[in-house]
Amino acid sequence: MEKIWLKNYPKGVNHEINAEEIVSITDLMKKSVKKFNNNIAYENFGATLTFSELDKLSNDFASFLANVAYLEKGDRIALQMPNLLQYPVALFGALKAGLVVVNTNPLYTKTEMLHQFKDSDVKAIVILDHFTDKLEEILEESGIKTVVETGVGDLLGWPKSWLINGILKYAKKMVPTHNIPKTFKFRDALSYGSARKFSTVKSEPDDLAFLQYTGGTTGVAKGAELTHRNVVSNMFQMMEWMKPRLIPGEETILTPLPLYHIFSLTVNCLGFMYFGGKNLLITNPRDIPKFVKLMKSKHFTLMSGVNTLYNALINNPDFKDIDFSSLKLSVAGGMALQKAVSVEWLELTGTPIIEGYGLTETSPITSANPIDGTDRIGTIGLPMPSTDIKLIDDDGNEVEFGERGEICVKGPQVMRGYWKRPEETKKVLPDGEWLRTGDIAIALEGGFFKIVDRKKDMILVSGFNVYPNEVEDAIALHPGVLEVAAVGVPSQRSGEAVKIFVVKKDQNLTKEDLKAFAKTHLTGYKTPDFIEFRDELPKSNVGKILRRPLREEELKKRKED
Repeated sequence: MEKIWLKNYPKGVNHEINAEEIVSITDLMKKSVKKFNNNIAYENFGATLTFSELDKLSNDFASFLANVAYLEKGDRIALQMPNLLQYPVALFGALKAGLVVVNTNPLYTKTEMLHQFKDSDVKAIVILDHFTDKLEEILEESGIKTVVETGVGDLLGWPKSWLINGILKYAKKMVPTHNIPKTFKFRDALSYGSARKFSTVKSEPDDLAFLQYTGGTTGVAKGAELTHRNVVSNMFQMMEWMKPRLIPGEETILTPLPLYHIFSLTVNCLGFMYFGGKNLLITNPRDIPKFVKLMKSKHFTLMSGVNTLYNALINNPDFKDIDFSSLKLSVAGGMALQKAVSVEWLELTGTPIIEGYGLTETSPITSANPIDGTDRIGTIGLPMPSTDIKLIDDDGNEVEFGERGEICVKGPQVMRGYWKRPEETKKVLPDGEWLRTGDIAIALEGGFFKIVDRKKDMILVSGFNVYPNEVEDAIALHPGVLEVAAVGVPSQRSGEAVKIFVVKKDQNLTKEDLKAFAKTHLTGYKTPDFIEFRDELPKSNVGKILRRPLREEELKKRKED
């Protein structure tokens, strides 16, 4: 069944990518720098980095990592910052030094940071000064030896750099007091590296490039091992898919999704860098009025986002005043695209949102709707080039056409496995080739696929994975909680929201108590939006708490409403 899509591929798109062209990310960067030397690669707060400037600064940072921090090939480095010019400099510098990048959400609590840093055995970190106070509390236990701290304005040039960093620190008080001895400032690290000789460390296609943390299809956060081959393959697949509408070196893409997220990392940061495009980095996309104001001032040809962001934009009163004459298309991933949002976006901008599907474990894109006008709203489109999809039942057998089955993916973008978790890897890659996604779909006429259910318990909040185990573990730490179960419930704002069902140990426990407690242990998007107290929770005959009855009960309740 996995080949039914072949005859329906868009015109001009090859069915396969050229495996012989697969090299390392750093090799691809070298080619792009040579080809697009003076083009702007990244822009943020009005400051820009050309390809040649990015090459120079990332070389300097790589030299610092190798010659000052004494990091060696294969060592792990965490990057914890929003969309700033420092991110691609640090990213490509780390890869040039042969390191493995561990992307870390800047909004993580110290508990979440510590788990990720210890699990991945991180040796160094580049962190925005807004969050260094949390690092200070866990640094000794984390095992991190080298800390590089950066301010928002560090690469914006004088005097803007000094002005922005000063305002954020002294006027807005956004930089908490902290003290980590022997911390390197980002600009100092570049200076130290520039003064020393360095040659890019050779990386092979099968070397690790990223440990991208995810809950996987079940359980707590674990590192998906993404090799250079995985990521480069997905870059090629994406570019093959979009080449009928794109011109190398002439595209500008709005980049509001954080680069530490796998979607934005591969599509925007890496993919469009290779294509010679310019990334307009949006540091705080939650400030919709400012985002819309920036959109009014820029000519952009593409945009990436999630349903939540698109919905927020079209509901801003000034959105209709934006000039969309240069926009070719927008792409959506991370969560389901709502039909109403898709239709209104097309009406307001004159261009479609192209929906795709993927997972962290697939680098991330596995399928996407065509960009030639044959897209089908509500589907996840067709498999990427060199990608096979099949649907299986609970016994592992392929289902018949039109029947429900779990999506299984095979292709060069599928991860090597979960970091130091062979048993978890075996669950999702039982034969070492086909990845079991946990999502249930049906195959439609023409080779399109439509997701109809989720086998796994994962909650998808604005494109971010939230795993019930992690929420439950955090809430269960409260001394007033006896039992807790977390499920995802529908949300117009974020696609899904977290709801917890709690059995009290302390009868004086309130919802306000739990919400305040959750905020100290969980990132914002993981904290429960809804809390319901119960006398008991549904359990199996061996005493396991059952989430599915609770989730089904919520869905039924909302349908009745």
